[in-house]
Amino acid sequence: MNEKDKLDYRLYLVTDRSLVGSKDFYQSIEEAILGGVTLLQLREKTLSSREFYNTAKKVREITKIHSVPFIINDRLDIALAVNADGLHIGQEDLPVETARKLLGPNKLIGVSASTIDEAISAEKGGADYLGVGAIFPTGTKDNAKSVDIEQLRKIKQAVSIPVVAIGGINEKNVQIVMHADVDGVSIVSAILAKKDVKQAANKLLGLVEESRKIK
Repeated sequence: MNEKDKLDYRLYLVTDRSLVGSKDFYQSIEEAILGGVTLLQLREKTLSSREFYNTAKKVREITKIHSVPFIINDRLDIALAVNADGLHIGQEDLPVETARKLLGPNKLIGVSASTIDEAISAEKGGADYLGVGAIFPTGTKDNAKSVDIEQLRKIKQAVSIPVVAIGGINEKNVQIVMHADVDGVSIVSAILAKKDVKQAANKLLGLVEESRKIK
């Protein structure tokens, strides 16, 4: 078994600093990890390259301290510059095959998918996991295609790599999503927008675990 096979996708946090409000961004990330986040993706759509790099360096240190895998969204150059554990790309970003050549075999590559064809293509191209959604309406990503629970289940069955559901997932609907046999859920606002980030993460992880036991 290689290191990638041991990864824990149960509670995958994607950052959005606009949701943190008056809380400290870096402290919120650390609190989320302490609450149970198992994997973290830094997504920064509005920062300059220098600002993104500086932010990524700080977050890289936090994730290292807590031994949580650290993924960069979209920006392969930033992922390489801070020696992140991996990269997450969408359908409009670099082809997964190109990203794999540049990152090498040991880094993690995740690909966003909303159809079975996209999922199979990503797996063939060298993706290590899929982010599938949006499962529910979400305010954190414009123009996200919607994927219902049945479609999510079919995508999961069509591939052999881990599948993480994303899009509008919170404590009220997380167990519905987990019943599609996915490997985990990707959360943004249901953790970062909460007053007590650590407690929010801990509650969500508990709900994920509960639904896995019920299966």
